Amino acid sequence: MPDGSLPPASPIAEKRAVSKVPAHLQNYLALKDFEEALEEHLPRMLWGFVTGAAETDWSLRDNAEAYQDYAFIPRTLVSTVKRHAGTTLMGRSYAQPFGIPPMGASALIAYRGDLVLAQAAAAMNVPNIMSASSLIKLEEVRKAGPTSWYQAYLPGEPARIEPLVDRVAAAGFDTFVLTVDVPVSANRENNFRNGYSIPLKPNYRLIKEGVTHPKWLLGTFLRTIFGHGMPYFENMDAGRGPPIVSRDLVRAVGKRDGLAWEHLALIRKRWKGKLVVKGILAAEDAAMCADHGADGVIVSTHGGRQLDGAIGPLRVLPEVKAASQGMAVMIDSGIRRGTDVLKALSLGADFCFVGRPMLAAAALAGEPGVRHALQLLADEVDRNMAMLGVNSVAELGPKYLRKVR
Repeated sequence: MPDGSLPPASPIAEKRAVSKVPAHLQNYLALKDFEEALEEHLPRMLWGFVTGAAETDWSLRDNAEAYQDYAFIPRTLVSTVKRHAGTTLMGRSYAQPFGIPPMGASALIAYRGDLVLAQAAAAMNVPNIMSASSLIKLEEVRKAGPTSWYQAYLPGEPARIEPLVDRVAAAGFDTFVLTVDVPVSANRENNFRNGYSIPLKPNYRLIKEGVTHPKWLLGTFLRTIFGHGMPYFENMDAGRGPPIVSRDLVRAVGKRDGLAWEHLALIRKRWKGKLVVKGILAAEDAAMCADHGADGVIVSTHGGRQLDGAIGPLRVLPEVKAASQGMAVMIDSGIRRGTDVLKALSLGADFCFVGRPMLAAAALAGEPGVRHALQLLADEVDRNMAMLGVNSVAELGPKYLRKVR
């Protein structure tokens, strides 16, 4: 498997040689290092798919820029020798206040990517949300990663909803995540410009880019084809979906623009575990989720990949929290640093999810890479808690922040 090594014998690596970090990971000091290295590793069409967003990328930028609007007000002379970042979310204890969100087609980007993300998350005792657009059977993912949740994209069709809910329950998942911000496919112009499409269309450009990116071609694509056959969308329905090259894929997706509150009520009636609604930005929708029996919501713009111009989740987090009626309020989109995590928690989030850098780490260095990326974020949270003057994430609140722009 490609290890994603950066040039050896650098000053950065020398400084970290005394640590327990494997040699091939010692130059990755922050999550952005994985994202930057990914461009060279992946064919351009796949790199654009992972890193790009919708139309002008306005929402992608605002996701991150919102965090720059706040500055910390640390407290001093506070003993923090007993600090810890552990948290309880919907009745379960996790080692960190962050996890990995759903990312479709992960196994096309990283070898056995869905399993890699699930295993790394379980090893670190944080949640991993597997995507309905994943390419490895959900039963395998849950077995490999017992901290994994299942995320669904659903059409407004009870005949498809109910069997899928039953399948997810039979696999042993304890948390069902319904994504609600994808009623139609977004206008992702970067995908068209780079030649990426689903269904995947084998062509000269794909072959050329594969040959010029041998680590991905040999270590991910061909290794998958020869070891496991053509990837299928395994988890969109109760049964197996189409292969990634199938022209029937659009038809198999169904009419997601028909999904409505009545279908959330149907899922709540049938699903006995925790129910989370992902893609909430309006406080009114959060209140409706609570009224329909949801256990939590994820404030999200889908990483800026759906409605371009949608407001950054951090900007509406306080009002969503105020309307949550006791539900868990989680957030994703734009988080890259431990300081981002602490800002989100201070503004009312109960938990955070960090996506693209984790997939980049999986592509570059497999499960060890993801564990390292998670540990980098955990180390940042730990250091920043000490400098902020808090011993637990429960202590965080608006008093530690000042809006500066």
